[in-house]
Amino acid sequence: MRLKRLELQGFKSFLDRTVLTFQPGITGVVGPNGCGKSNIVDAIQWVMGEQSAKHLRGDSMTDVIFNGSDSKAATSMAEVSLILDRQGVALAPQFAAFDKADEIAITRRVYRDGTSEYCINKTQCRLKDIHELFMDTGVGKRAYSIIEQGQIDRMISVKPEERRGLFEEVAGITKYKAKRKEAEKKLEGTRQNLTRLQDIINELEKQIRSLKVQATRARKYKELKNELEAVDLYLLGRNAFRHAGEIEELNQKRDSLVNERSESDAVYSQFEAQIVDLDVKRIDQEREVQMLGNKEQRIDFRAIQSG
Repeated sequence: MRLKRLELQGFKSFLDRTVLTFQPGITGVVGPNGCGKSNIVDAIQWVMGEQSAKHLRGDSMTDVIFNGSDSKAATSMAEVSLILDRQGVALAPQFAAFDKADEIAITRRVYRDGTSEYCINKTQCRLKDIHELFMDTGVGKRAYSIIEQGQIDRMISVKPEERRGLFEEVAGITKYKAKRKEAEKKLEGTRQNLTRLQDIINELEKQIRSLKVQATRARKYKELKNELEAVDLYLLGRNAFRHAGEIEELNQKRDSLVNERSESDAVYSQFEAQIVDLDVKRIDQEREVQMLGNKEQRIDFRAIQSG
């Protein structure tokens, strides 16, 4: 890919929208100290995903936003767009939506509250997507396509591991190492998940063993309860059979007593009838005696009168 155009607005010293076009060949940016030459390199690295404010010569990421001057007010946002000519470079499968585009435009915005936005061809994306897009292309925030002042000397004196990383970037194997690292990270996460699952399984097995013991006790309790109920039914049946004769005898005695009572009631009724008859006769006799007494008195009275 070839750097074709850089668009800045509100980024560091570039308050107004500024467009820098890079023609094929060598392009030189010249000017006096403090005119903003380094800010152009900062803008390129920043739009490609640079996360170190110190590397951009600031204390925080919001320091890239134009902070105002004596004659101009500060802005609330910084935006940089980097337009690249694909030059037939094939994109990774996850970027198939941009296969027909001749240009790839990377845009980054940052606001005063610290929030950021990333876009590829005006489609919002993640910082990770931008890193994957530029992987093994030589283009990126720390790629070999950007060589800063003093970087050659540092490359000569760096540790072999760091120099090897640069060669791997040039050879185009960085993305495979990144994918391998990501796969290893996922594998480690899977192993941790398996460990957690095994812990859960072990805990569940303990609970299952405990439940089995409880189930065995419950089953034994049910069996004993059924046996007890069977014994109770047997005892009730045996007692009922044993007392059946006594009950029959008592029933017979009860019937006999009922009959005797009926006979006694009949005799009592006869006696009552006789008593009533005797009372009637007694009353008649008393009336008769009274009549005879009256008659005797009358006779005595007449005898006295005639004498």
